[in-house]
Amino acid sequence: MQREIREWFSPSLNKQMEVAVYGHYGFALLMIPTAASGFLEYEEKGLLNSIRPYIDSGKVKVYCINTINSESWLNPYMHGYDKAVRHQAYNEYVLKEVIPFIKDTSSPKNEIIACGAAFGALHAANLFFKYPDVINGIIAMSGCYDLSVYTDGYYDENVYFNSPVHYLPQLKAEWHLSLYRNSRHIHFVTGSGAYEVPDYSRHISAILSSKDVPHELDIWGADIDHDWWAWHRMLPYYLETRF
Repeated sequence: MQREIREWFSPSLNKQMEVAVYGHYGFALLMIPTAASGFLEYEEKGLLNSIRPYIDSGKVKVYCINTINSESWLNPYMHGYDKAVRHQAYNEYVLKEVIPFIKDTSSPKNEIIACGAAFGALHAANLFFKYPDVINGIIAMSGCYDLSVYTDGYYDENVYFNSPVHYLPQLKAEWHLSLYRNSRHIHFVTGSGAYEVPDYSRHISAILSSKDVPHELDIWGADIDHDWWAWHRMLPYYLETRF
């Protein structure tokens, strides 16, 4: 498997940021880590090896980026306002730095699909819903799409505009809605086993249905837990059957 680590000093975040790139061709899969993990998490947890056939065959080119959750929502020593401001800077990093990097290093005709598990699923979904002109779809695994679950009671405008289940019900902009409706890849998948909450996925699915946005809600059985081995099954399945 072709693998490369790229890094640069991010003006949006005022720090060095790394990206791990896997593969040589295919649509771009932008993967956001879980919780406060780093850009090598999906490799270290073996998920990249689980989808290696699709990477080696040129079906997909994977871009794994860092989070800054430990500098925002998951930092217990920061005030909520500062967490929200820091997260806004992360959105700017993805939009103004990561997306141009992907476009420069992949085929311009290929789609960019955001993907993540757990907290990474929320980030992936939020990035797609905010920037559907540059991110073309999502594979969201075992996510909660209510950011206020992670904010320890803090709520402001920045929380609202980064919490899909809060801003999507009020969204009336046809520009956004038409791009959602034209996407072929809006996939929410979750298990029903230990530590999974399928109602999180049902909630955002109901909102999208109310907006006439085609999407897939895929709830796996009670034997599928909120764990890495489950995501090792989910992601290869979606790459094989939906792309």
